[in-house]
Amino acid sequence: MLYQAPRGTSDILPKEQAYWRYIEQKVAEMAKLYGYERLDAPLFEDTGLFARSVGEDTDIVTKEMYTFEDRGGNQLTLRPEGTAPVCRAYLEHGLYNLPQPVKLYYIASIFRYERPQAGRYRQHYQFGYEAIGDDDPALDAEIIDMAWQFLLSVKLRSLSLQLNSIGCKKCRPKYVAALKAHYAGHERDLCPECKTRLKKNPLRLLDCKKPSCQKIASSAPKTLDYLCPECAEHFNRLKKYLELLDLPYTVNHHLVRGLDYYTRTVFEIQPQGGGAQSTIIGGGRYDDLIEELGGKPTPAIGFAAGIERIILNLKKQNVPIPPLPKPPLFIAYLGDEAKEEALKLASVLRRAGIGVIEALGSKSLKAQLRQANNLGARYAVIIGEEELKAGAVILRDMTSARQQAVPLKELVERLVSASPHS
Repeated sequence: MLYQAPRGTSDILPKEQAYWRYIEQKVAEMAKLYGYERLDAPLFEDTGLFARSVGEDTDIVTKEMYTFEDRGGNQLTLRPEGTAPVCRAYLEHGLYNLPQPVKLYYIASIFRYERPQAGRYRQHYQFGYEAIGDDDPALDAEIIDMAWQFLLSVKLRSLSLQLNSIGCKKCRPKYVAALKAHYAGHERDLCPECKTRLKKNPLRLLDCKKPSCQKIASSAPKTLDYLCPECAEHFNRLKKYLELLDLPYTVNHHLVRGLDYYTRTVFEIQPQGGGAQSTIIGGGRYDDLIEELGGKPTPAIGFAAGIERIILNLKKQNVPIPPLPKPPLFIAYLGDEAKEEALKLASVLRRAGIGVIEALGSKSLKAQLRQANNLGARYAVIIGEEELKAGAVILRDMTSARQQAVPLKELVERLVSASPHS
């Protein structure tokens, strides 16, 4: 039997790694610029953490989670999103005792049993930034600016920032009642999922991508018309701050995001003309989540981005990616004695911090040099019988094809001084 990767997963091959290292580097650089520290949470958590935070009636909890019982009888779930584990860690380790807001970021694998689509797999990877402990709309503006600047830093262009406020637990019930009243006369025209949402999760009605449901949503009440004075003031100040930062945004009255913990600010960044299903970054406030998980009332905001989807857009926009470093040195040899010397030399060079790939087997010198060229080595060291007698090696520049004899005792110093990293 020839095994293959499970449906909805993918291997990240060496030729793709440059994209991943590029993004990871930019994630760390952005964290440094805005004052975020890295947190790595476990791959799996107590199932109740996600049921309580994400929402028991969301598609994630009802259809998409990978849940299992371990040998101790505990119900565990592979991480389907990144915010709840960060909040659990914030509470468990007493990070609320630190100066607020606490700014954390992560890079993590995410697991959801859903239909695989472009840039989204059943196991995919995302990074996220979370700022916990402050409700200032200036923080909302900062984190939206951070999301925008990240995409500019990786050279993505033609982006659209979508913005909305979905209110708080004080004003949202009135909006939900108005939304239900609007949909009451259209129930026959709803897709099966939206018929369920109407009863269990009405806000998600606005997020349906089915044409018949979108038509009904187009005339639905707007969340902004039902905001309490505090939420309205928060949203107005946020818009002012975004304008001060020269961030172009569009108020999208249908934007609600897919998780129950969101409050007030929600936002997405999409390729222009791409639509919600091509969203690159999404996030918002979750002011009630820490309290829902057993802590004191603690406002918070964050965003996450799928790495595969960013890479997909980098390729679509033909963004050049810095290549990964090539091995600087290849050691070729002729004969068994030279092979033994090559083995020792490779060890000496590596201890000096010089990356080495050495030839193996009994290939001809021509074949060995062809391998060095294919690997992208900057130099090749050639050891033969004459070089062994002279206590020297041939150092060949693989770009210019120029070569010279170098005493073995001088080789390390010569290579260290020639290295671009020295």
